[in-house]
Amino acid sequence: MKDWIAGLLAVLGTLLILGGATVTVVKTLTPDPGTAAVTTDPLGGTAVAAGSRFTRWLHRVSAADRLIAWGVVLLVLAAVAAGAISLNLSAAAGTR
Repeated sequence: MKDWIAGLLAVLGTLLILGGATVTVVKTLTPDPGTAAVTTDPLGGTAVAAGSRFTRWLHRVSAADRLIAWGVVLLVLAAVAAGAISLNLSAAAGTR
């Protein structure tokens, strides 16, 4: 079962990275249609009215970059699930 999960995460991670790279390449190669179309929040407001600096930065990251980042996260999780990366946490309490 562990191998199936690792394989699935690896495939999904690879697809996300390829999808993000494809979006980036297509946006680079196609001409900009202009700024005639303005996208708004479906709720009618701004996407980020207030928040931390990290939240504002996170909303400025493009969708393609987010796809690539999630793909990398899934590939790391696949490596952990397959046993290629192991995390070893230990604690010891000594007596005097």
